[in-house]
Amino acid sequence: MAYGYVNPGSGFEQTMRERIIEAAQAMNVGGTEFSTFKNSRCNPRYWIRTANGGFQLRNDVAPSAAIKDIFVNGKLYAFECAMAMVMILYKATIDMIGEEAFDRHFTDLFLWDWNYDNNLRLITTFDPSEMQPGDVVYFKNPDHDPDKPEWQGENAVMLGNDRYYGHGLGIKSADSMIASLNRERVPGSRTSAYLTNEALHPDFAYLQTLSSRSPLPFKTGNGSRNTIFSRIGVNSYIIK
Repeated sequence: MAYGYVNPGSGFEQTMRERIIEAAQAMNVGGTEFSTFKNSRCNPRYWIRTANGGFQLRNDVAPSAAIKDIFVNGKLYAFECAMAMVMILYKATIDMIGEEAFDRHFTDLFLWDWNYDNNLRLITTFDPSEMQPGDVVYFKNPDHDPDKPEWQGENAVMLGNDRYYGHGLGIKSADSMIASLNRERVPGSRTSAYLTNEALHPDFAYLQTLSSRSPLPFKTGNGSRNTIFSRIGVNSYIIK
């Protein structure tokens, strides 16, 4: 069953929002697992797992093929929820601009937390009235068990009709997301998790131009490895 939000009169933005929702639904049934950075894993045919639990694109494979493999061979992958959101946005971008354009503009991919290629151009908003299906939102768990930093919150794709996809929790209503997080609080806590006012989405207008552009002159050999332009929710954590 699809939870997509469909507007027959929409343009590029609405269509891409639908692709984001579809990618989230595909990840939900694709066999990937939730893990901390310490226990992450990937398909070595496409990715090199780094010491911090990230995935570095191999230099002998196409970026689009590596992203699509996550949705095809999901059982070979385990990662945390922020990485899942970036993967979903990349998959939707491939679906919108095509593999050739994606491979031109999204090179040397490095998946780790909210690290992403600068061509994705994520935009963060703080007005709940502006949230739409296809946005990435954040459920914060302020009183989480300190021994379980992975439960400090949940990044999720807003699917519409009070449905959200969070990697590791699956597709749930907002109340069910909050209930799941509340089970991971400090014993005795009465401070509930909650849906924050933060939401982010790609710069749709910019992405629409990429299918006809040549490679951008400022791209460097470091690619996305050192590029974090925006994030949502609490600070990163690394379990060593």
